[in-house]
Amino acid sequence: MLVFDFYKIGSKLFSIRKKLGLTQAEAAEAAGLSDRAYADIERGTANMRTETLLRICNALHITPDEILTESKETKNKEREIFEQFNRCTLNEKNTALKLLEVYLNSLNK
Repeated sequence: MLVFDFYKIGSKLFSIRKKLGLTQAEAAEAAGLSDRAYADIERGTANMRTETLLRICNALHITPDEILTESKETKNKEREIFEQFNRCTLNEKNTALKLLEVYLNSLNK
């Protein structure tokens, strides 16, 4: 299934970059982009041309398929987690969100 959501594409790029142990600045330089442009792409706030996508893929040693497609398994897992979350009490939701926030913040360090 193709992904058209820039936020999801950016999240995938973020995860791949982190696995490679690169900073945003290093990934941007390898792709020939400004730090700001690359950061905006990872945040999902910037539209990118096909040429830019290919440069980023080359810099991260991945194929466009890894960014632009999503397996049904991933989609089903997301749906399952959201359904579990929606069955939680307000306090349980607040705790889960705080834990997620701490985890996501730890990835940015």
